Amino acid sequence: MKQSKKPKAPDLFQQAGERLLEHEAPLAARVRPRNFDEFVGQEHIVGEGRVLRKSIDSDQLPSIIFWGPPGSGKTTLANLIANVTKSHFSPISAVASGVADLRRIVDEAKERRALYNQRTILFIDEIHRFNKSQQDAILPYVEDGTVILIGATTENPSFEVISPLLSRCRVFTLNALTEEQVKQIIQNALNDEERGLGRMKVELDKDAFDFLLVMSNGDARIALNALELAASTTAPSEDGKRHIKLSAIEDAIQHRALLYDKAGEEHYNIISALHKSLRGSDPDASLYWLGRMLEAGEDPLYIVRRLIRFASEDVGMADPQALVVATAAQQAVHFIGMPEGNLALAQAVVYLATAPKSNSLYTAYGRVQQDVERTRNDPVPFHLRNPVTGLMRDVGYGKGYKYAHNFPGHFVQQQNLPDSLKGKRYYHPSDQGLEREIDNRLKRWHGYGKDNRQTEKEGKP
Repeated sequence: MKQSKKPKAPDLFQQAGERLLEHEAPLAARVRPRNFDEFVGQEHIVGEGRVLRKSIDSDQLPSIIFWGPPGSGKTTLANLIANVTKSHFSPISAVASGVADLRRIVDEAKERRALYNQRTILFIDEIHRFNKSQQDAILPYVEDGTVILIGATTENPSFEVISPLLSRCRVFTLNALTEEQVKQIIQNALNDEERGLGRMKVELDKDAFDFLLVMSNGDARIALNALELAASTTAPSEDGKRHIKLSAIEDAIQHRALLYDKAGEEHYNIISALHKSLRGSDPDASLYWLGRMLEAGEDPLYIVRRLIRFASEDVGMADPQALVVATAAQQAVHFIGMPEGNLALAQAVVYLATAPKSNSLYTAYGRVQQDVERTRNDPVPFHLRNPVTGLMRDVGYGKGYKYAHNFPGHFVQQQNLPDSLKGKRYYHPSDQGLEREIDNRLKRWHGYGKDNRQTEKEGKP
């Protein structure tokens, strides 16, 4: 790579601009903790004695990936590491940066190490937004130690970070903040006169505070931004305090930010939760997970496709009407659209959850697939072939076929599988719903080894 010029110290105008930007930054950025005493949450990775905490305190930081939901402290923790280590901190966002920015940082990191023996931490926010070639570009310099990588992502790094880069990083999972932790962060911001809202003398009504905690959904950034907006739009009362009422918080937060990404892992987590709740015959949980998807903007046709699959896989012949209901829901959604179609989906979900369950059809077809793949594909027995021409009849097509309607009960025993699979059973009905009757019917017809000879009556050949 081409050598860059030696990094210059910021001039007075730049320093003044940075101080002004820091003063005007959103509350969530201003009150970021400067040390671990101010940091709230994630004790499982940065608590006293934890491996990450010890590596930070000893300034022996490996390349790491922070994986966690929005507002859980990924960027805050990266900034905190920059404050307490002796490494140079070079932050970029994968949304607004590219390979050229990475090359510049690498060049400066090489020069910094050569001139000052100082390491460089490369912080990439939303690293999952870098494509494979962009991640490949940084790989050699992570491997040889030119930079220490800290990546932050809301997506499962197993899917979004290339394997060679992932193998050179330690992955630390951050949990969504609890309501108690978010409450502590808000209280700290209210009390902080230097960087927070202390000078504004803000007080929240209890119901406003409780609503803010619930609606932030474990995201401290949402809570702090809503609090700041409510405080700035509330005039001080005669006592000089800003009394924040529930209506002010409702107006500031507008709509709860649902944790859901239609292209990410949470998409698959929630559809899995819906499927398993349906299978568990739990209509309440099933409706909840359906609502989580619909209210977050999931494509209703994606959901109904999964319901149709469920109707055959997990209900099957225990209640054949389940497939009819699921298909009808698809037609309803297609016909009336959303949001009116959400009740059709809710009706289908409740029907499927409360229907008798059987996977006999699913396992039967699985056995068929195995035999089709692993056994000889023998020709169709002659008596099952349709003799549509004289030549076919002459060579034996249809010979010996027994027409079921000519026999009592409209059933007759005859071999319908190839000789190599004679007597093979794929479908084993359960004792659930309609399948109990189907099982009795099959036992009555086939006898399962009993003598079941029948006399043919007159009728269509």
